[in-house]
Amino acid sequence: MNAPLSPQQQAAAYLSRLGERVRGWRNGQSMTRKALAEASGVSERYLAQLEAGQGNISVLLLRKVAQAMRVSVEELVREDPEHDPARRRIALLGLRGAGKSTLGAKLAAALGVAFVELDSEVEREAGAKLGEVFAMYGQEAFRRFERRALERVLRNHESAVIAAGGSLVTDPDTYRLLLDNCRTVWLKAKPEEHMNRVMAQGDLRPFAGSKVQGRSAAIDEIRKLLADRDRLYSRADATVETSGKPLKSSLDELRAKVKP
Repeated sequence: MNAPLSPQQQAAAYLSRLGERVRGWRNGQSMTRKALAEASGVSERYLAQLEAGQGNISVLLLRKVAQAMRVSVEELVREDPEHDPARRRIALLGLRGAGKSTLGAKLAAALGVAFVELDSEVEREAGAKLGEVFAMYGQEAFRRFERRALERVLRNHESAVIAAGGSLVTDPDTYRLLLDNCRTVWLKAKPEEHMNRVMAQGDLRPFAGSKVQGRSAAIDEIRKLLADRDRLYSRADATVETSGKPLKSSLDELRAKVKP
């Protein structure tokens, strides 16, 4: 069993995460450190220290106050949601068949914002269909295309509903970029419903093992994927269970969850 972190180690870890968030946001906006320094009135040198996990003591004091109040630092310093770009972007997470495309398009229409299928943006970035991207370039290259596609979407859309690829959550840096720049919702469903929906949509891409062994193997694979990714999907800001519900009911719940 690992020994608990000392207060000094906890502080260092917190500053490191804070630096990652700042750097991730800046990269997502394609903004140089110099440009952010000028926009914020903070020195470029301090921003470099902050991104390196070396923020000054005032950050830690603010964290201590928040902890004493039993609220997050984000709650303590939250700006008006209407002026926070991350509050105006909504990203839907989940496996294929969760309802991201159907509910996402309807939610975007209801909110009057763009609907973006990130997988389509990856294809645009790579100049090839997803299957071809994996076949020609491999998993590592796909992740690079996915990261660049997300950065472009965030740069071009201050308000949008984004349907993220089912496996995006397995890439720590890209997932962090999404979490930092969007309100995220996990659309959760039972394995059987995932399978029924992708079949009804004519999605012929097999889940691992299902091409040879059939439907039961596909459902077993979905069940395993859900179990493996439960911890990752659970990091979303909210969860909407879509199993056994009419589309309108799920949409109403989703709209309630993303209401500022």
